[in-house]
Amino acid sequence: MSDAPEFIGRYRVLREIGKGATATVYLASAPGLDQPVAVKRIRFADRARDEGKWNRRLLKLFQTEWQIVRRLDHPNIIKIFNMKVEEDCAWLAMEYFENVPLERFCNFERMLPIHRTVSIVFKCCMALDYAYRQGVIHRDIKPANILVDKKFNVKIADFGLALDIAKKSETDSTFVMGVGSPAYMSPEQIKGYPLNQKTDLYSLGVVLFHLLSGRLPFRARNPAQLIYKIINQDPPSICQLNPDLPEGLDAILRKALEKDLYSRYRNGSEFAQDLSAVRYQILDEDYVPPDTAHFSSLRKMAFFTEFEDVEIWEALRIGSWREVDAATLLMREGEEGRNFGIVIEGEVEVSLDGRRIGILGPGEAFGETAYLDRYTGKRTATIVSASRLIYLEIHAPALALASEECVEHFRERLVSVLVQRFSQANRRLAERAEASTLAGSVKNVAFELTLVEDEPPRGG
Repeated sequence: MSDAPEFIGRYRVLREIGKGATATVYLASAPGLDQPVAVKRIRFADRARDEGKWNRRLLKLFQTEWQIVRRLDHPNIIKIFNMKVEEDCAWLAMEYFENVPLERFCNFERMLPIHRTVSIVFKCCMALDYAYRQGVIHRDIKPANILVDKKFNVKIADFGLALDIAKKSETDSTFVMGVGSPAYMSPEQIKGYPLNQKTDLYSLGVVLFHLLSGRLPFRARNPAQLIYKIINQDPPSICQLNPDLPEGLDAILRKALEKDLYSRYRNGSEFAQDLSAVRYQILDEDYVPPDTAHFSSLRKMAFFTEFEDVEIWEALRIGSWREVDAATLLMREGEEGRNFGIVIEGEVEVSLDGRRIGILGPGEAFGETAYLDRYTGKRTATIVSASRLIYLEIHAPALALASEECVEHFRERLVSVLVQRFSQANRRLAERAEASTLAGSVKNVAFELTLVEDEPPRGG
């Protein structure tokens, strides 16, 4: 049962349209308004010892958003009409925009056509440029705060962390507020340096990278490692991750994600101008949706268990989906070659000197020794399809262009495969070998431990 109030201020609540950890958003109507509005409300709930601190934080976010956004009037920025603090809650009335958060399209299987992505980010560039000319820095640009509707109209929302340049103080930072999105933060924001409009352009560059590749430019297993990468490492080439992109996007993203402020885009207009030039290189009709059937096949395989979804999409992008008939020679022992394969359907025969040494089925790798052996790169066995075969072929040069996480997972998995096969080969050799005359006669080795008391402290 909904606990939605009948009224919030003078606004009649129609229905709940969204709920987060700190706020609930309602669709509402008001006298004299033709269009419905969205009312975001926070309740000052009991949070034990931190109640007062938590309430003050939420209230500051609301007040910041109200004070800043009410003076912004741009078609790509959500408008705010009213704000009020009551005894047990605070609320904001804002423009209603039927939308989907942009983060929905950051997954590879839901990626937008390139021209749509460029158009969305172009509009964000112009909105951020306008906001900065009004003395406002957003400071929390991320896909969740960029809204699009069915016609791909765009609105930037959630200015709760925004910085009013005219009122900037040394203590006013994202980290002080205890919230933020580290993956989208600029190096100077992470370091706590003074900020200008270039921090928002960096964050927007991360959003563009995410939308075009399905992954973040910097990924890590823990926050400390992520922060280190953002501050010290260069992002990967977007065109290596997605070869279908125009080359001009590589230069744009390098400039947007520059760690050196002097080399980064000066303003949103300059960023937008470069995007506009690339937009005319893109043919809208060239867009081909990703093949989710191939993704599903790999996702189910034990070989890819440790791979994240985005890394499986990378594997599909850099690999070649092959189909061959039975009795097709795939690899010959002694030849050079750094490619390897993963069986999808069917089987392959592995032989050495004309003798079969194994049959490999779905989910198993073949040709991995030549890939892992960087010194000779020669085949140690002959591989022939034992039936009609579907397999994913990976070439070393293509894999080298993938993200470091993807490369690491492939190498870890292939090394594990190799170790298991050596272990199986040793067991088969043991079955045919002579009995050991030593292993059974080895006596237990005893270790004698002696506890030594510490000397008493002097003067004690």
